Amino acid sequence: MEQGSSLLFCSMLLLVMLSSNHEVAAEENSPQPQGSCANWMAGAPGHPGHNGVPGRDGRDGRDGQKGEKGELGGPGEKGDKGSLGVAGIAGPQGVPGIPGNPGLKGDRGESASVYRSAFSVGLTSRVSYINIPIKFTKIFYNEQNHYDTVTGKFRATISGVYYFAYHLSVYASDVKVSLFKKDTAIIITYDQYQKNDVDQASGSVLLHLASGDEVWLQLYGEEENSSVYADNVNDSTFMGFLLYPDINNEW
Repeated sequence: MEQGSSLLFCSMLLLVMLSSNHEVAAEENSPQPQGSCANWMAGAPGHPGHNGVPGRDGRDGRDGQKGEKGELGGPGEKGDKGSLGVAGIAGPQGVPGIPGNPGLKGDRGESASVYRSAFSVGLTSRVSYINIPIKFTKIFYNEQNHYDTVTGKFRATISGVYYFAYHLSVYASDVKVSLFKKDTAIIITYDQYQKNDVDQASGSVLLHLASGDEVWLQLYGEEENSSVYADNVNDSTFMGFLLYPDINNEW
């Protein structure tokens, strides 16, 4: 009877140990039960042991597969201005543009007629009188009427520089002719007559005249020995014109 109770107790104890989640470690040096359960009785379960020391880190795992492409991010902040680059090669010439509109009409200038003064006259017959102005009555040009055919004198109405010239036909005697300005002989021309020939007494000069100055030609010497003439094939002329005015003066 006592032996049957022991077997029952051992069976129940084994069932409890199998259903428990904890294992009771037996000491390594403890002797293993020998024989039947009737000769050995197990002790009560011990308390759970302390947590063990954490183990070492394992090896790194392999790289995972490449993920999918993410969405495009927004624009970043504007960067600093870069340095000026090297100038490029000049391009071809462009097509000419459309002409602009005409400019405004300028102010009316001073009339050039204010500065005009010129004459050109000639003889129509022989002249032999001396010491008085030669009267040239053949008019080639005298639009401003600055040469007076009655007095034989040119009268300046514009201050400035004038050019004068004369070409006189001479025949039968020597001739002395002078160009006067305000009763003063400026130039004198002497022509020595060559027998049986027609000569020329000529001269020219630049003069500065003030408004009101007069210029003329006249013979001097012995009356009977002077002979300036003109015919249908020979002319004797006197001319002059304003070269440039004194624009700073008032006339």
